[in-house]
Order: sequence, then structure tokens, then C-alpha cells
Amino acid sequence: MTKPIRILLAGAWLAALCVSADAQPAQTVRLRGTIDNVDGNALSLKRTDGAAIRLTLTNDASVIAVVKASMGDIKENTFLGSAAMPQTDGTQKALEVHIFPEQMRGTGEGHRPYAAVPNSTMTNGTASGATVSGVEGSTIMLKYKEGEKKIIVPPGTPIVRYEIGSRSDLKPGAHVTVLAATKKPDGTFEANRINVGREGVVPQ
Repeated sequence: MTKPIRILLAGAWLAALCVSADAQPAQTVRLRGTIDNVDGNALSLKRTDGAAIRLTLTNDASVIAVVKASMGDIKENTFLGSAAMPQTDGTQKALEVHIFPEQMRGTGEGHRPYAAVPNSTMTNGTASGATVSGVEGSTIMLKYKEGEKKIIVPPGTPIVRYEIGSRSDLKPGAHVTVLAATKKPDGTFEANRINVGREGVVPQ
């Protein structure tokens, strides 16, 4: 192989590597904190660890309001999700329960590991049958496309309801959570969805 051909092939290989690197999806992080200031699409946040950060919402960003709820809000066919710890008998002991509005039915449906809490799971599905009360708490059967899980909800477990919110919910002092924020080269963050607590609720 002549030297010019070797140089040409090496250049093509390097270009292919660059294209492949550019095609990699951006890494995202989870953010939790309190709003300090709102300036249009830009939010100044104080993270739970005390760090001050700047978050920019995309123009089409979704604002999801999180409000306090109870077991009484869970009916047959309610679509909900639960972060939980797996139990030896195959059940899931809920760490939190969140109820979705009808417009968000199907969001994240399924059963998977929950990265925010070590060794925990997240199950999103449709409540099937009546909620049953027992010694350990209330029991909910959640059905999803691939199967079903029995969720035990101990007394005192945080239960919240998601509602379609608006930019007016983003006020100084409100607690917020961003499930997938992209870190920009300048150290700021960008997101297309934000969960914000109403009346003091702290989104998980």
C-alpha cells in the first residue's frame, strides 16, 4: 500500500471516529433543589447539596406540578408509578407513589431499576382491582405491558399527584426536580421538563 493511500485511509478512519463521537447521546443528570430566581427561561437553583446552579428550560419545556395526594385518590384503572424496595417474597415496598393525570397515561410504563435510590425499583402501570388494606399497609396491584407487580404502601409513604402545570408554577422558594438535565460546556444545565412542588410539596 502506497503512502498517499495509507494517509487517505487514516484520514477517513479519523473522520469516522469524529462522526461516531458526535452521534453519542448527551449525558444527563438528575437535579433537585429550590428556585432562587426566575428570569424568562433561566432559573437560578440552589441544589439540595447547597450548590448554586443555573438551569435553562427549552422553549417547549413541560412543567409538571406535583401536589399532595392520598390512597383515596387511587382508583381502579388509575395510572401511577412507585419507587420501591424489592422484598424477599417478590412484592415491592413503596418509597413513594405518584399518580399521573390522564394526559400522561403510559409515561415510563414498565418495571426497572431506579437509579436515584440504590437497589430500588421503579414501576409504572395501571392499578388493577381494589386497594387492599393490611397490617403492613395498603396493597396495590400494578399491571404493565410485560407483567404486574404487587406494591405494598406502608403508612406514611409520600403520595403525590402529577398535574399539567405552567411557567407560573415556577416561583422563588418552590422545590423542583429535573429528571434529565444536560450539562452544557459552560457548566450550566438545560432541560425540556421540570417537576415543581405546589404548596410546599418536595418532588422526589
